[in-house]
Amino acid sequence: MARSTPDPDKPQAAGKCPICGAPTEQQYRPFCSRRCADVDLSRWLRGAYAIPVEDDSDEDGESAGGPAPSDSHPDAVPVRKREDR
Repeated sequence: MARSTPDPDKPQAAGKCPICGAPTEQQYRPFCSRRCADVDLSRWLRGAYAIPVEDDSDEDGESAGGPAPSDSHPDAVPVRKREDR
């Protein structure tokens, strides 16, 4: 499937820049300028858009500070570390 390029003569739907709220420019869409695009990229790289995670429970419902994985199942076999030679 070929990508279509926007027609400059065709009116585009007006939107607002998510950084400053100014009308968007087609060249920097969804932003209004290179500056706002760079501000957004900087926020992503710093981790400002990260979703906070709560570590209060695991997938199985036990608390994160629960028993070690080898103690979690009665048939679990302890893992032996490889000896350096």
